[in-house]
Amino acid sequence: MKKNYKSTVNACFAGYVVQSIVNNFVPLLFLTFNKSYGIELSKITALITVNFILQLIIDLLSAFFIDKIGYRAAAVAAHVFAAAGLVSLTVLPDILPSPFVGLLISVMLYAIGGGLLEVIVSPIVEACPTDNKEKMMSLLHSFYCWGSVAVVGLSTLYFSVFTTANWKYLALLWAVVPAVNAMNFVRVPIAPLIEDGEKGLSFKELLGNRMFWVFMLLILCSGASEQAVSQWASTFAEKGLGVSKTVGDLAGPMLFSVLMGTSRAIYGKFGDKIDLDGMMIFSGILCMASYLLIALSPSPVLGLVGVAVCGFSVGIMWPGTFSKASAGIKGGGTAMFALLALGGDLGCSSGPTFAGIIASAFGDDLKKGILCALFFPALLTLLAVLTKRKKAKS
Repeated sequence: MKKNYKSTVNACFAGYVVQSIVNNFVPLLFLTFNKSYGIELSKITALITVNFILQLIIDLLSAFFIDKIGYRAAAVAAHVFAAAGLVSLTVLPDILPSPFVGLLISVMLYAIGGGLLEVIVSPIVEACPTDNKEKMMSLLHSFYCWGSVAVVGLSTLYFSVFTTANWKYLALLWAVVPAVNAMNFVRVPIAPLIEDGEKGLSFKELLGNRMFWVFMLLILCSGASEQAVSQWASTFAEKGLGVSKTVGDLAGPMLFSVLMGTSRAIYGKFGDKIDLDGMMIFSGILCMASYLLIALSPSPVLGLVGVAVCGFSVGIMWPGTFSKASAGIKGGGTAMFALLALGGDLGCSSGPTFAGIIASAFGDDLKKGILCALFFPALLTLLAVLTKRKKAKS
């Protein structure tokens, strides 16, 4: 990689840490908000839905405005929105007539930042003159995992020492990360995603490309395969380790994130020696095996092992799909990355929703829900095989 682009890649790494702060910090405070402001838990948990829906909207709208304002402006704005949302959490609930409205506005602010980051960070790294783009993409996405582990782990440590009554100081400390990284994006070089003289695909051309829809299915299955198990990781940790719900809520998701980050880091290190198509197929098969272990094993401990294996198996799926799409569709540009982010987020929602619906139909039997959700990694594996064959023919 050219030396002057190392700062760009490092800023993008930090960008994914910012997104992990946006998605993981506030849920740790739900009970605190309930007690401090007297807001019903049903209203508080709705904040997750608002965050998710707004990020979906930003994913879609980004396809139309990012190229007009430029990646630098979008990157700086994303971090400013994220920092503003975290800071306003400490102020708005106390000064507005309704604390819930204050929380809602704050969540909307940082959700805009999170949505922008999801769309722009990957193409910025993809455009950098790196030696192996697949390796760099995998390493980039590992930072979301490490960020998630750090946010949950360090926040829990802070609360154990200073209590949740002092959460506002921690929110301000986390806000420093996007504030500082915004300044980084003011100065780092940003390479064009589409070279000068080349014409990117129009929105209509992109939607008319058959391979684009294959990659949309791949990214949807990637998100669904990951979240169908990740969303229930705390439950399996609680039963498998025989610990309290509080400990399970920490151990399960952190175990999943650590293993997912590890697989991404391994590919980020040795990706030049590993065939991406083969790795995607292997990951899909390993993911199916983990689903079967979770669903069919009578032992809670083995079920937890299945969760860990699943975390490792899904690591390469999302960044691998981004890399395959970038190599397979020339001139896809910002619109392609924005729509892939949208597809991935829809998968993250549909996976656990599908598993939950099936589980409810069988008397809240979560194992049956996971077993039926095997459909997602199975379809991903099939699509990975088909794209590998198409690539070999061409």
